[in-house]
Amino acid sequence: MRPEHTDGTGGNGLQVPMTWLSTEYLADDLLRTGDLMEPTTLEFRAGRDALALTMFLCGVPRDAPAPQALPGPRVDELRLLTAYECTWRAWICERLAEAVRNAEPGDPDLALARAAWRWLEETELLAADLDAIGPAPWDAAADPTGDREVRVWTPAWQLGLPLGHLAVHLC
Repeated sequence: MRPEHTDGTGGNGLQVPMTWLSTEYLADDLLRTGDLMEPTTLEFRAGRDALALTMFLCGVPRDAPAPQALPGPRVDELRLLTAYECTWRAWICERLAEAVRNAEPGDPDLALARAAWRWLEETELLAADLDAIGPAPWDAAADPTGDREVRVWTPAWQLGLPLGHLAVHLC
């Protein structure tokens, strides 16, 4: 059945978050094209959500048929925004707050973007401690498992952001 209106709602008034969904699709496609992580992992989800949130808040074209069709300046902007040394978290918080102030009540795209940010910030994943470079602080005989990798609980966005950056770099 075709919707009665063309203003983004169906006959029952349900708003469809097409902007968020198309941005999330682009981010997903970028990560899958880069073949950086198994798509069923939480790390993949963190990368997809971090990249989609970045793209959503900086207004990357939603009508690009494929990630490779993104204009060069937009790809450069995404590379800068997702760079390791950048202040991505502060930028996201600032842009989300601005979007909330300017949005219409009940905006479904913004609701999904905020849910993605909540998940990225509140979810912690067990990952290798990248700051623990150097000689091992343990005795090999005291480690019966032989697992010498130091692991720490890390917010999902701290794992997802480098994945997103690498996917954009491979674009």
